[in-house]
Amino acid sequence: MSHRVWLKRALIVFLMVILVAPAVAFAVLWLTLPDVNQLHRRTQTPSTRILDRHGRLLFEIFDPRSLSGGRHTPIPLERIPLRLRQATIAVEDAGFYSNPGVDLVSIIRALWINLRGGEALAGGSTITQQIARLLLLDADERRQRTLLRKVRESLLAWQIAQRYSKDEVLALYLNQVYYGNLAYGVEAAARAYFGKSVSELDLAECALLAGLPQSPAVYDPFHDPELAKRRQAVVLDLMVKNGMISADEALAAKQARLSYAPAPFEIRAPHFVAYVRRWLEREFGADAVVRGGLVVTTTLDLALNEAARDIMRAHLRRLANPVDQPGLSHNANNAALVALDPRTGEILAMVGSPDYFDARISGAVNGAIALRQPGSAIKPITYAAAFAKGMLTAATPIYDVRTAFPTREGLPYVPINYDRRHHGPISARQALATSNNTAAVSVLQRVGIAAMLDQANAMGIRSFKSPDNYGLALTLGGGEVRLLELVAAYGAFANEGRRVDPYAVIAVATADGKTRFNRPSQILERSVVLDPRVAWLISDILSDNAARAPAFGESSVLRLSRPAAVKTGTTTDFRDNWTVGYTPQIVAGVWVGNADGQPMQRISGVAGAGPIWHDFMEIAHRALPVRWFERPPGLVQVEVCALSGMLPTPDCKQTRREWFLEGIQPTQPDDWHRRVHVDALTGQPAAADTPRERLVELVMLDLPTPLRDWARAQGWPVLDLVASDARRASARPDRPITILRPDPGTIYRMAKELPTALQRAPVEVQVDVADVVEVNVALATGEVIARFTRAPYRTFWQLSAGQHTLVARGRLRDGRIVESAPVHITVMP
Repeated sequence: MSHRVWLKRALIVFLMVILVAPAVAFAVLWLTLPDVNQLHRRTQTPSTRILDRHGRLLFEIFDPRSLSGGRHTPIPLERIPLRLRQATIAVEDAGFYSNPGVDLVSIIRALWINLRGGEALAGGSTITQQIARLLLLDADERRQRTLLRKVRESLLAWQIAQRYSKDEVLALYLNQVYYGNLAYGVEAAARAYFGKSVSELDLAECALLAGLPQSPAVYDPFHDPELAKRRQAVVLDLMVKNGMISADEALAAKQARLSYAPAPFEIRAPHFVAYVRRWLEREFGADAVVRGGLVVTTTLDLALNEAARDIMRAHLRRLANPVDQPGLSHNANNAALVALDPRTGEILAMVGSPDYFDARISGAVNGAIALRQPGSAIKPITYAAAFAKGMLTAATPIYDVRTAFPTREGLPYVPINYDRRHHGPISARQALATSNNTAAVSVLQRVGIAAMLDQANAMGIRSFKSPDNYGLALTLGGGEVRLLELVAAYGAFANEGRRVDPYAVIAVATADGKTRFNRPSQILERSVVLDPRVAWLISDILSDNAARAPAFGESSVLRLSRPAAVKTGTTTDFRDNWTVGYTPQIVAGVWVGNADGQPMQRISGVAGAGPIWHDFMEIAHRALPVRWFERPPGLVQVEVCALSGMLPTPDCKQTRREWFLEGIQPTQPDDWHRRVHVDALTGQPAAADTPRERLVELVMLDLPTPLRDWARAQGWPVLDLVASDARRASARPDRPITILRPDPGTIYRMAKELPTALQRAPVEVQVDVADVVEVNVALATGEVIARFTRAPYRTFWQLSAGQHTLVARGRLRDGRIVESAPVHITVMP
């Protein structure tokens, strides 16, 4: 056979393979596709059972496509609101009524990605393709991200489009797709989220539901209402884009207030079950949860959880009708509680509201994971960061006097204490225990916002953002956190500085006993996020009943029948109450407020959340032995002068014992108490010519400058009385020129996070004469910091560290000079 004949035959064979092989492959692929006539078939599958730690049933999840039913009520298309159909089409498949069941562009894109060696990514599927994948492909194939799966799905979608009408396909989709929170189909979803039939939904509600199927766990309005609203806005904008509604209708729907009111169904610990359900869907996929017949053993103690719920309900009833104030309601309608084992991170109790099904309080919103301002409950983290950096000890005196802190805006920030009083020099121990605001801001200014946020993040608080988003009010609760996060952060104090990562699931098995997931039973070694000595010191302060007594009393609800560390928090507008505390065995936190953010009426954390925390902790510990916080090595106890925090001298009569990290205990003797000679006649320090018979030796206080004015106002024996009297005499009210700002005695603290150029203080002068032609403000050094030729006499002065005296002078038209009283301020580095 000639070479040419052989080449011709080979070419014919090659062409036949090229032409026939794809046809054969396509035929095989076509013949192995599931039968689209079986689209409506239901299959019986075992339910997924969620159990508490003792095996008690919390909830049973049925496959809505199985004979056993579940939360799934198919309804005809004509009963589904037009707006919901339009919203679904707008967000899922804008070309639904015109395409052949498949999106050719997405198929070509998948082919291109596959040819380049990548995955055939999900996304961009038509409604018909989603139906094919959901009802005709098995679970394993649904999870695949391959070109073959995409092609099979597309072929099935094309067959479905030929076999069924568009309205039939849309009805099937709307009745079968998963909307989250155990709801399949729009009727179940409408009842799950709004407590009414789908036919009663308005445009705003329809748009919210239509946005859920792409990611029900992410857009869950019970978990993150704000994100759900943003998703709703996307759907409404797409409806406008596709000519389904007007821009005005979209705007009205975006502004409409949504009232979530799930219909009751048989479930125990519903907020916790929803939390577990989201975790299962992330780990195994939504399909495995409803069709996999899983047995899920959780960390929850159902009896403890129900006790927490009952305690919460009882206390909220008392707040609504206080016995001591008949007819008064504190307007506190909601609460949440979380309890963890700090040694393991197991969630022992999670109550997101007193009644999951109460629409009046938005009960389905899980307060345990909602973002709220923590008030003073965040302060222990600020102090922990300062202790860890050696910037502070428990004995360090902090100046609780009126203090102005610079801000980025240039205006000073002056914190106010809850009792609206200043307490002078206060130890860090008492400042934290009594929740002193001025002291906490001062500590944050020292340690820095970035360092405090780093400490919070290391301890498990992930909701804080960049330091640029916050000011010094952060330590008073100026940033939002989740109750679950804050409880876990406190768990690090209870767990000797080791991070506590909360978890809800112990084990997952299939119906036939095969293990899908198993968390190690032993207590895991967790990363150390805080010096164990600092963790113990915080616990020692927060459990010091004597230290907090000046603010809370000796017998407050913060005191348990065993050692326990605890901190309260209250936002300035009474929108949020907190109490978070712990023993070595359990850490628990309580939030009280209103889900819609309405302020409560004159109720603090100790009165609002405190009683719930107290009663829960007493019940939770009934069967547990009493344990003290175990003190780690590296701490020393030293007797100190109570006022200065330094080593006591014979002149310091008030002393106490305090704990220190070894190596930073005080070594210098107290120098605040000084023995001086006083003129018995005048009561002032003796002069050189004071007669000997009038000399009296007294112990007086030589205080740092920022404390002197406050101490004098309290009647304390402060040195330099002559200067004080001169200062008071100079402040005559009849002067024609006065410095209005800064206030006399103001203390500014430089903020290390801010550029020096931004750290400025306001200067304002008042002139009460008409013929002034020029006004200047000068320092005692003679440096003029401001000059004016006309009103208003206001400016900003760039701060510099040190003690400064400001004097304003006005030059009158006749050449005379009028001068203000001097104003003394301190700028601390």
